[in-house]
Amino acid sequence: MGDRPHILIAMVDQLSARFLRAYGHPVTKTPTIDRLAEAGVVFESMYTPSPLCGPARAAFMTGLLPTRTGAYDNSAEFASSIPTFAHYLRLEGYRTCLSGKMHFVGADQLHGFEERLTTDVYPGDFGWTPDWSRPGERVDWWYHNMSSVKQAGVAEMTNQLEYDDEVAFHAVRRVYDYARYEGEAPFLLCVSFSSPHDPYVARRRYWDLYADDEIDMPATPVEHPEKLDAHSRRLWDDCAIAEAEVTEEDVRASRHGYYANLSYVDERIGEVLGAFDACGLTQDTVVLLTSDHGDFLGELGLFYKMSFRERAARVPLIVHAPGRFEARRVREPVSLTDLLPTLADLGRSGLSDELALPVDGRSLVPLLEGAAENEDATIVGEYLAESVLGPMVMLRRGRWKLIHTASDPDQLFDLESDPLERDNLAAAPEHASIVRGFREEIEKRWDLEAIDKDVRRSQRARLTVFPALQQGARFPWDFQPSRAASQQYTRNTMDVAARDQKSRFPPLL
Repeated sequence: MGDRPHILIAMVDQLSARFLRAYGHPVTKTPTIDRLAEAGVVFESMYTPSPLCGPARAAFMTGLLPTRTGAYDNSAEFASSIPTFAHYLRLEGYRTCLSGKMHFVGADQLHGFEERLTTDVYPGDFGWTPDWSRPGERVDWWYHNMSSVKQAGVAEMTNQLEYDDEVAFHAVRRVYDYARYEGEAPFLLCVSFSSPHDPYVARRRYWDLYADDEIDMPATPVEHPEKLDAHSRRLWDDCAIAEAEVTEEDVRASRHGYYANLSYVDERIGEVLGAFDACGLTQDTVVLLTSDHGDFLGELGLFYKMSFRERAARVPLIVHAPGRFEARRVREPVSLTDLLPTLADLGRSGLSDELALPVDGRSLVPLLEGAAENEDATIVGEYLAESVLGPMVMLRRGRWKLIHTASDPDQLFDLESDPLERDNLAAAPEHASIVRGFREEIEKRWDLEAIDKDVRRSQRARLTVFPALQQGARFPWDFQPSRAASQQYTRNTMDVAARDQKSRFPPLL
């Protein structure tokens, strides 16, 4: 293996780790991911630093928490001046390519990637900006509702399926182009799918992989919002769950569709891996599989994300490079913010010590190489978007997780004895010292009042800019893929026979 391996990042959307067989789920069928896990390093406690697409992906790209990027929500601008792992690896001579979703907001739709093969599946403007000055007010045209749950079922094409078909197709073709026409510089390819994100609608072939009676139902169902904690109650209201009269059949169908789309995206990942293998790149490639956040899928009576409870916040991380790292499982909690320094070190050993900005993550290469785990490792999270009344933060250390926001009672969970988070221990006298220690740490880490002011200031500005930009001539920020068609296939600028030979893979001897 070379010192600078090829890197393939396979990112899926809205995948809770617990829905994979590699993390103990008995039902889902994901043979490609299973193979990666069997020969790879499986991180059992990987967390999103913010349980929403845009902030999570900005943190993944930069190694920074939302309060440091300003990417507070799904319509907050991600500044071009912040270095990403694509910038660092590009400086090391990597070809950097993105196929698929990354939910960049703003005019910069590349953020260090040399090329992008598809547009994004979601808008890159300020149209989905939350407004903390109007608590309890639903924004019907972009807030989640129960349509994905009530309409779960079979269809041969949806917005998400159309997008992911395109993502896989262009990624596979790009691998062959690299092998045929380049091959000197190391290759970083990030393939980012929308599935298994809702809507929970799948093609018949994948739906039929599962029988209705084998779909497991939520382990922690809640039938009435009065039984929920304050934040979960707001999620219930903001997702209009009470208005939809969600039945047991609806919950089963939504989980069925989610599992089917997980099998679908597993097959798309397999296609990209197959191209790497066909081009002889596999032995010198590090594969990372992860997600931006999870999905409740009916747990606590909730759906989607926007919470630091385990189903929404704990995501998979599988690193597959059998020639470099022995297969093992790591229990130490880690974060998406750890991936920038990790990728920097994979691109050049020690590069994470020379980053332009200090990051909130740390390199996982020592853990990949078998270093002893740190029992006191702390994971930090921030949520600054819809369905909260102010900043919500999370600390996870050892067996304990504390969730804090000024408007709500604290939540403390013992994940060792209560992995399903049934019992909030924050008010228990015997755990007062644990809560006090976490609260003192929160006060040292964050000025929550200042953060609240910064977020509200950002919201007010964007809520002014967005409607203004809809008036008169419009210049959308959405990425527009371009193709150099005059350089494809056979053209009169080329020798026909030579082009035919060059386009073959494997090449003629």
